[in-house]
Amino acid sequence: MVWCFSVELPDPAREMKKEITRAVGVDVGLKRLLALSNGKMVENPRWFRSTEKKLVKAQRTLSRKKKGSNNRYQQRIKVVKIHRKVRNQRKDFHHKISRELAINYDLILFENLNITNMVKNRHLAKSISDVGWGQLIRFTRYKAEEAGTWVELVNPKGTTQRCSECGNIDPKTLSTRIHRCSYCGLTIDRDVNASINILKRSYSGQELPVEPVEHAPLGDG
Repeated sequence: MVWCFSVELPDPAREMKKEITRAVGVDVGLKRLLALSNGKMVENPRWFRSTEKKLVKAQRTLSRKKKGSNNRYQQRIKVVKIHRKVRNQRKDFHHKISRELAINYDLILFENLNITNMVKNRHLAKSISDVGWGQLIRFTRYKAEEAGTWVELVNPKGTTQRCSECGNIDPKTLSTRIHRCSYCGLTIDRDVNASINILKRSYSGQELPVEPVEHAPLGDG
């Protein structure tokens, strides 16, 4: 006779979680890599864009080399090295930023973006791939798990258009960089406004204080 038992055990990861005393909403973007709900910013280094001319030149040189020749092989290696350098720069930077977030905050909130669909936009695909939102969020999630902190992905709908102070909807174009509420008069950076809205969408069940906006770069020491 075979006996089967079903036992429900506590989730060790949840048991390790710290009390939430510092929470932050994070708005990812193309102009800036990150804007935090406390006003701190991380500029977009644009790794690929900064080496694009060099890469195009190397690829053109490769296309002129005779197929099967040693010169073509050597040139192909040069092209591969340029791609690898860009990839490593992005990866190293994401490791640094995600580590800072995991260490400094107990709860980190990002928008739950459908990046796969977003890169189908041919006008934005290269920039979205260059900034690497998915990798940054993934790094932050596993570093947060190691640190015993939380990461939440929340509904992104309307975070840019909604006033973080009163909830009024003020439509904006991509070129509008300042949120000016037509109802309560709040004037604030549009990305910071969005990040505060992201913070307020937490499903943690706790009352999360919104820290004063500081306007300081992350990692400024």
